[in-house]
Amino acid sequence: MFTITESREIAKNVFFQKIQAPRIAKKRKAGQFLVLRKGEMSERIPLTIVDSDPAEGTVTIIYQSVGKSTAELSCMKAGETLLDVVGPLGLPTHIENFGTVVGIGGGIGTAPLLPIATAIKGAGNRLLSIIGARTKELLILEEEMKAISDTLVVTTDDGSYARKGFVTAALQELIDAGEKIDLCIAIGPVPMMRAVAEVTKPREIKTVVSLNPIMVDATGMCGACRVTVGGVTKFVCVDGPEFDGHEVDFKELTMRNRGYLKEEKVAMERYEHKEGKCAGGKVPAGAAGPAPVSTGGGR
Repeated sequence: MFTITESREIAKNVFFQKIQAPRIAKKRKAGQFLVLRKGEMSERIPLTIVDSDPAEGTVTIIYQSVGKSTAELSCMKAGETLLDVVGPLGLPTHIENFGTVVGIGGGIGTAPLLPIATAIKGAGNRLLSIIGARTKELLILEEEMKAISDTLVVTTDDGSYARKGFVTAALQELIDAGEKIDLCIAIGPVPMMRAVAEVTKPREIKTVVSLNPIMVDATGMCGACRVTVGGVTKFVCVDGPEFDGHEVDFKELTMRNRGYLKEEKVAMERYEHKEGKCAGGKVPAGAAGPAPVSTGGGR
């Protein structure tokens, strides 16, 4: 059993939790993830390790409640236990002094970006960060990203906070201003990562994306998380989660992520109407609606 030591909502339907997992806390590196399971009949949920504290033996996860499994997880309080927490999984981010690095986080993607950006800055890079969300209430980790960035640009799609527009517009402005970018790291919704790659490819700016396909066993055995990168089949759980954004087949990734929308909707409806016990019988607001079976690699 793995005890949750801290649990709180940090934005609308976005939750921060610390979990007692001493061995994972000692070994994890930036870019890696874990897979947890609430109970014997629960879904295996892959989530990025946002931070760890080896001294207290805890790991930190940040996730959005978007379906039945994450809704159940979000209802858990400090002192409650998870049946399984497995990790660290996936390949760690390659860290070196690249020069000038642009880190882009879209929505919940800012959570997995934070540990990578922290390691990038720690390696002596100049870090230019761009984070965005649909609205102000969905924006996360602004102060944490500001603390490690040489420059931070914040955007909201609806203009409810900071700059109105998409993160790609802010990226384009940097490029148009003549900024020499040695590496771009983009993490967020698939359409956002695809759009970033389309902006950087004509300029031949190396671009890394962190993928979030449906994932089951997270050991390379089931093949559920397969993606096509440069015409070659890769398994995100063991070959990733990070890949060259210019080589990823985003169209295929999108199609595969939509494979269980009907089943996810049915599961959420059953949870809402029959099984939901969170907050006095209510599920978290906005938790309903289709979402990937698992947000592999931490989203």
